[in-house]
Amino acid sequence: MKLLLDTHALLRAAEGRNRLPKRAASLKADPGNDLIFSAASIWEVAIKQGLGDPDFDVDPMLLRRSLLDNAYQEQAVSGAHAASVTALPAIHKDLFDRILVAQAQIEGLVLLTADRTVARYPGPIQFV
Repeated sequence: MKLLLDTHALLRAAEGRNRLPKRAASLKADPGNDLIFSAASIWEVAIKQGLGDPDFDVDPMLLRRSLLDNAYQEQAVSGAHAASVTALPAIHKDLFDRILVAQAQIEGLVLLTADRTVARYPGPIQFV
């Protein structure tokens, strides 16, 4: 299974210390699953870290390098992803979450999220 971790899940996974919910940790540990992060998540971290958000107190360059060094694959944001956001129902206002949902739908990825609002979108989304 190809797993796209949302930004908060990525940050928890990168911290270590068993911060991921049990279901997400189990899926992450399964060697049959491919772990994927979105360029949009790195962008979100960069923006929110720059604004001083304490939940995003991490260097986005180091986060990206660490993810790549730990066998995560990077998913670029394409024009098709951006355009398909218009077809999403108005469930969530967060632009970063909406692009992750669009990427999961278009690329056939399973989006792992602990956000109940994001989990309400149709498609390959798992609440963990």
